[in-house]
Amino acid sequence: MANTKKERALAAVRLLRERYPDALCSLVYSKPYELMIAARLSAQCTDARVNIVTKDLFAKYPTLQSFAEADPAELEEIIRPCGFFKTKAKSIREAADRLLHVYGGVIPDNMDDLLTLPGIGRKTANLLLGDVYHKPAVVADTHFIRITGRLGLTRNKEPAKVEADLRKLLPPEESSDFCHRVVLFGRDVCTARKPKCSECPLSGICPGKT
Repeated sequence: MANTKKERALAAVRLLRERYPDALCSLVYSKPYELMIAARLSAQCTDARVNIVTKDLFAKYPTLQSFAEADPAELEEIIRPCGFFKTKAKSIREAADRLLHVYGGVIPDNMDDLLTLPGIGRKTANLLLGDVYHKPAVVADTHFIRITGRLGLTRNKEPAKVEADLRKLLPPEESSDFCHRVVLFGRDVCTARKPKCSECPLSGICPGKT
């Protein structure tokens, strides 16, 4: 058993790398701004549903300009299955407009500027920094918070505090990939209600196993 938080974190990084060698974001996109939009839609919605919606969405609006100029009612109707469609449509249009007129159509490469985009919080900003720019990033989503808590790596539940705790423990160059692996792990093994501890590759380091 790894005794310290740092030892458990490093062991988890290694074991999940072995279990999921291809650490890919589950959201489907081909352009950086599409990842921003897909991530916005994923708030309180499954990635699987988002991917269904964005297939048609990105076909109808093939450029950032087209999103900025989108008819609100038409955009709302397309993204309706993702929930909170009025709020999401408004922030998507406003974020696209800001990207065009403030950042020259390019996703910013730093946290401060990303957080000026409507609808973008730290979780999505970290996702963009990690996947678009391959910078150290900790995406503290619900899977990540649950699993790092079970591993005894943090006692916090607030995303920003979990992010801060894990930045101290994870190798910076592996942090983004580790977050993607944790999502996969949280879906097929360490589920919220019935974790499959007998099948878990982390059972040897997990103080919270049942």
